[in-house]
Amino acid sequence: MNPRQNARPEAIREVLSRKPIAPEIPKNEGGRALRVSEYYGSNTLGIQQMKSRLPKDIFNHFMASIKEGKKLEREIANTIAQAMKEWALQNGAQYFCHWFQPQTGTTAEKHDAFLSFDDHGAPVETLSGSQLIQSEPDASSFPSGGMRTTFEARGYTAWDPSSPVFIMESGGVKTLCIPSVFISYHGHALDEKTGLIRSIEVLSQKSVELLHMIGDTDADRVITTLGTEQEYFLVDRAFGALRPDLTMSGRTLFGAPPARGQQLEDHYFGSITPRVQAFMADMELELHKLGVPAKTRHNEVAPSQFELAPIFEEATVAVDHNQITMEVMRRTARKHNLEAIFHEKPFAGLNGSGKHSNWSMSVVSKASALNGTNLLDPGKTPHQNVRFLLFLAAVLKGVHKHSGLLRAGIASPGNDHRLGANEAPPAIISVFLGDTLSKICDAIAKGELSKYSAEEGMIKLGVNMLPEVMKDNTDRNRTSPFAFTGNKFEFRAVGSSASPSLPITLLNSAVADAISDLLPKLAAKKQALGSIDKAVMEIVKETILETEKIRYELNNYAEEWVKEADKRGLLNLRKTPEALEQLVSPVAKETLVRLGVFSDAEIESRFHVRIEGYVKRLSIEVEMMLQMVDTQIFPSCAQYLSQLLETTNAAKLAAIESPLTSTLKKVSALMSELNDRRTTLDSAYQKVLATGDFHEQSKLLSRGVSEAMAQLRNVVDTLETVVDDAMWPLPKYREMLFLM
Repeated sequence: MNPRQNARPEAIREVLSRKPIAPEIPKNEGGRALRVSEYYGSNTLGIQQMKSRLPKDIFNHFMASIKEGKKLEREIANTIAQAMKEWALQNGAQYFCHWFQPQTGTTAEKHDAFLSFDDHGAPVETLSGSQLIQSEPDASSFPSGGMRTTFEARGYTAWDPSSPVFIMESGGVKTLCIPSVFISYHGHALDEKTGLIRSIEVLSQKSVELLHMIGDTDADRVITTLGTEQEYFLVDRAFGALRPDLTMSGRTLFGAPPARGQQLEDHYFGSITPRVQAFMADMELELHKLGVPAKTRHNEVAPSQFELAPIFEEATVAVDHNQITMEVMRRTARKHNLEAIFHEKPFAGLNGSGKHSNWSMSVVSKASALNGTNLLDPGKTPHQNVRFLLFLAAVLKGVHKHSGLLRAGIASPGNDHRLGANEAPPAIISVFLGDTLSKICDAIAKGELSKYSAEEGMIKLGVNMLPEVMKDNTDRNRTSPFAFTGNKFEFRAVGSSASPSLPITLLNSAVADAISDLLPKLAAKKQALGSIDKAVMEIVKETILETEKIRYELNNYAEEWVKEADKRGLLNLRKTPEALEQLVSPVAKETLVRLGVFSDAEIESRFHVRIEGYVKRLSIEVEMMLQMVDTQIFPSCAQYLSQLLETTNAAKLAAIESPLTSTLKKVSALMSELNDRRTTLDSAYQKVLATGDFHEQSKLLSRGVSEAMAQLRNVVDTLETVVDDAMWPLPKYREMLFLM
C-alpha cells in the first residue's frame, strides 16, 4: 500500500489507543493532595509575598511605584532584585528573562543566567536592580512598522511592576519571568503593552476629573478591569501531524463538512470526555500555580471546542495572564498528545472561536468607601445612579464616535472568517443594553422616566426621578459585538488568537476621549442649572439622543440588521484591510495622539505591522493550498481515477456495464475543475507577488485571491466526498473532531 494511504489509518489507531494522563496534584509532607488555595500562586511572587520578603520602607516604595508610577532609586531596586533572585533560586530557577509582548501577537523572552563572578573570580548568583529594571534585547528582528531601520538593533525592555513576576516551567526547566514593556532606542513603543498602560492612565485621569466634578472627590485613580473568556479547539497531535494546513496556518484550508457537525446541539455544556478533563485539570493546575484565576471550564458549541474563563483582574495583569494561559494551554496540550488551536475559524461550517473580553472601570480610593466601586454597576442611591448613567453615557459616546477604531482593533485574517458568519458578533459595531436599560435610556431621552414603577421589577424611582437598576436584570445578547451584561460590557468581537491589548487599549482611549468631550459640557450645564444632578441628567439625555444609532437590541446576525445599519450610516467593514484603515484615519490619529496613547509614528507602525502580517498570513495559506493540491490532493485523486479507469475498462472487455462509469465521469470532471481553480488561484497570487506595496497586496488578497481560495476549496471538499476513503490523504473532520 502507498505510504500516504497508511498514515491516516495508523493515526486513527494511535488516537484510539490514547489514555487520559492524570495531572500530578501537589501534596503535603503527609501525602495529602493540596487544595487549590494551598498552592495557588506558588510560582508567582505577588504583593503579599513581596511584603513578607522586603523591609517595610522598601515595600512602601515598591507599592508607590505600582500605584503612582514613582521611580525606584538604585538601592531600592537592588533590594527588590535581591529578594526576587532569592525567591527564584529557592524555587529552582537558574535563569531569568524580561518577558514582553512584541507586535507579533505572542510573547518574547531572552534568558540570562543568574551566574556571575565576584571580585575573586568565584561563581555567584546575582540579579542587580539595573538588570531588573531594564534589559537590552536585539530589537532588529521584531516588527516595527517602519519606525526604525533594520540595521538599528537597539531596543529596551523595562520592568512593569504592576504585573507580578512568575516562574514558568517548561521541559523540567524553571525560568524567572519579569513582565516588561518593549521600547526602541528613541522611546517608541515596540510592543502591545505600552499603549495599554498609557490608555489606562489617561482613562484614569479623565475619569477622576469627572468623578471630582460630580462630588466624588475621594477618588484617587480609576483602573480598568478585564476578564477574558478564551475559546479554543483541541485536536489529537497524530491528526495534526498529517494536516500541513493546520501546522502552517492554524486552520484547515480543506475539509468537507461531516454528516454530523453541531446540528444536534449536544456538545455545548455537554459532559467533558475523560481525556479532555485530564488535560483541563492539568492546565488549570499550572495556571493556578502561576496565579492565573482560571475559574470556569466547559464544552463550547462546536465539537472539540472548549472555553476557559477567569475571574476578572486589573487589565494589565489580565492581559499578561491571557498570554500565559495560551502558552500553558499549548504546552499542556502537547503533554497530553493534543494540539490547542486558537485560530478564529479552524474548521469551516462550524462555530469559530472568540475571546470575549469583559470590561469595566473601578475606583481606587485611600480614604473612603468609594474604593473598589464599579463605575458600571447600578447603585442603590440617587447619586450612585447619577454616576452610573454618566459613565454609561461616556461609554456609548466613545463607541459611537470611534466604532471604526474599535473595529480596527479586532481586525485579523482569522476574524474575517468569523465576524458576521451567523455565529459571532458581526463586523458592524453596535451596543446592546438590554430591555431594562434600554427602556430607562428611552425614558430619559423622552422625559418620560416616571411611568416606570418598582412593581415592574425593573426600575425603582428615587430622589430626583433617577432610577435604581437592579443588577443582572438584563438578558444576554450573544449576537452583539459590545453588550452590557449587568455591571460590565462584554466586547465579544475580539478574536481568540489575538492579544487583548490593542482592542482594550482602543476601547479605553475611546471612552477617555468621550469623557474629555463631556467634561466642559458638564461644567457649563452645572453653572447654568445650579445642580450637578440636573446637569448630569441633561448631559445623559443629550448623549443618549446623540448615540441612538449605535444601539441595537435585536438579532445582529439577521440580514435586516445589515440593511438597518446601512440606513443608520454605520460602518460595515467585512475585511481586515479596510478595517485597519480606520486605525490611521484623521479622527483616530488626532484622538490617540492628543490623549498620549500613541504617537503618530506608533499609530502608523501598528497599521503597517498588521497589514504586513495580514499579507504574510494569507500568503502562507495560498502557498500551502497550492502545495497540498500538487503533492497530496491531485496525486490521490489521480490514483483513484486510474483505479476507476482500470475497473471500467475491464468491464468493457467483459462486455458488461460498469456501475462506476458515472463516478469516473464525475471524478474526471472535478479533477479538470480542480486544475482550473488551481491555475486561477496561482494566477491571482502572482499578481500579488508582482505588487511591491503591502497595502495594495492586502487588498488583492482580501478580494480576488480570497475568492479564488474559496472556489478551489469547494472543488477539493467535493472530491473528498467522492474519492475512495482509503485513498484520501488528509484526516477528515469526522476523525479530528470526534475521535479523542
